[in-house]
Amino acid sequence: MAANGKHWVMLVSGSMTWKNYRHQADVCHAYQIVHQNGVPDEQIVVMMYDDIANHKKNPYPGIIINRPNGLNVYQGVPKDYTGEDVTPENFLAALKGDRRAVKKRNPKVITSGGNDTIFIYLADHGGSGTFSFPNSTLHAHDLIETIKEMARNNKFSKMVIYMESCYSGSMFTSLPNNVHVYAVTAARADESSCACYFDSVRQTYLSDEFSALWMYYTETNDLNKKTFRDQFGNLQEMMKMSHSCRFGDMTMGAHLISEFVKNTPQRARDETRAKRIALTHLTSNHEVPFKILEHRIKTEPVAGQKQRLKRKYDALLQTKAKIDETVEAISQQFHDDLHEDYSKMDLHAFKTVAEHFRETCFDWQEELSFTHFHIALPHMHAFARLCARGIEAERITKVITAVSRKSSRKLQQGYKQHP
Repeated sequence: MAANGKHWVMLVSGSMTWKNYRHQADVCHAYQIVHQNGVPDEQIVVMMYDDIANHKKNPYPGIIINRPNGLNVYQGVPKDYTGEDVTPENFLAALKGDRRAVKKRNPKVITSGGNDTIFIYLADHGGSGTFSFPNSTLHAHDLIETIKEMARNNKFSKMVIYMESCYSGSMFTSLPNNVHVYAVTAARADESSCACYFDSVRQTYLSDEFSALWMYYTETNDLNKKTFRDQFGNLQEMMKMSHSCRFGDMTMGAHLISEFVKNTPQRARDETRAKRIALTHLTSNHEVPFKILEHRIKTEPVAGQKQRLKRKYDALLQTKAKIDETVEAISQQFHDDLHEDYSKMDLHAFKTVAEHFRETCFDWQEELSFTHFHIALPHMHAFARLCARGIEAERITKVITAVSRKSSRKLQQGYKQHP
């Protein structure tokens, strides 16, 4: 960090609902780390839907944990952006310090300058070139363009981004390597990330593989002696299910972690290290809703309720099959070619296609469609592949419209029969 520079931190959970508990728990935990490390709250911006701590399914109201028998990570977390204010537009505006563009009264934004560092952590679902928010999507195109704009406007000296989501590697293939920005992802561009720590009492997952590991490393090491390259090496060694990737300015890996999040106090290091870390219940994020339902069915003592859960499970399987069928029908309208260069893909064209697919197939006023879209996210690579081949967005959207409208109506009607 340059002389007299500030540490800025932005923490974002893009999900909502109880089954996605882990993402908000990850962000709350990340807040506790940077807070105890001495980054003041006025330099930390937190975005999360905030529907978990006091959710009707929470057996311990007001408490969120991020590991088995863990401490309450919800206490003291700033409520900077919650509920409907958690949007990609507000995220990008707050990141670059544009208060006028934030759709919120008295918004908290990052007012960074050329001597400052920025650390960003995002956790949620993702697809090729996309990161989910509660009711919309952050596209790689918009994120990369915002970073470029901030660099031109001298809004930071160095920036580090950690992203926890499936296909997160696809978000940074176009990240410039000459603007002092370094990104680390939970997964490659073509794979799912993984949840961990299934809690049988809460009946949901508490954390994610990548997030649990980077936070444990941050909590247990002297950050005045450890670099981002050291931490990335640890992630490569420890991760079993997905593969962490890095992008952007590789020289940033030589910087000390404390330059961005200050240093973990010795006492906190010792206490966390004594707990050790042993990740359990590693599960592909694509399988999480099914695994949660399977557990609920297995443990439900009331016959009528068990049958209702079984019908819901069957409906979820039918939904997945219908989405698989729809995307396959779209893909069949184009000659397949496996030799695309994603780094040269037109990100704006892909954004157009992805948004059209979402808007054509899903009614975002319904929570069920929130589930549907997350089931569909693994298929976004099919549209990324078409865009990488240079096929015009207009041609792809016309095919999506022709194939999807009838299928999506059937999907919505079928699922409503099994609420």
